Amino acid sequence: MLEPVFRAGETYAISPEILEAEARAYWFAPERRTFVAQDGAALLGTYYLVANFAGNADHICNCGYVTAAAARGRGVARAMLAHSLTSAREAGFKAMQYNCVVSTNQRAVDLWLANGFSIIGTIPDAFRHPRAGVVEAHVMYRKL
Repeated sequence: MLEPVFRAGETYAISPEILEAEARAYWFAPERRTFVAQDGAALLGTYYLVANFAGNADHICNCGYVTAAAARGRGVARAMLAHSLTSAREAGFKAMQYNCVVSTNQRAVDLWLANGFSIIGTIPDAFRHPRAGVVEAHVMYRKL
């Protein structure tokens, strides 16, 4: 599920040439809580929850989400977002922040905005999109 998203190079600040072992190590790093959305045996999506910062700023979390290609358009991302907000609160986080939401990822931007996130900053020329060229990335934030 991760490979096609990482290889496409359109949404994550991760090298499209990342090796499978590196991708797994990234997604399942010990400091991350990783979740899977499934319907029976079918994997629909996955997300991780992690402290965005250390020390005195560790009350703000970050998440990364991937929806399986076959499950897109079925509300999986919306369900994972809802689950992550609940999981973050239960873990004691006070806010959630996304550090690099690629501006061309309009479905994600719209979903986050519709669920109470704000764009608190936009980084010009932050992301080299394989089709759109160099584009902006947003920093998005929501109190929990």
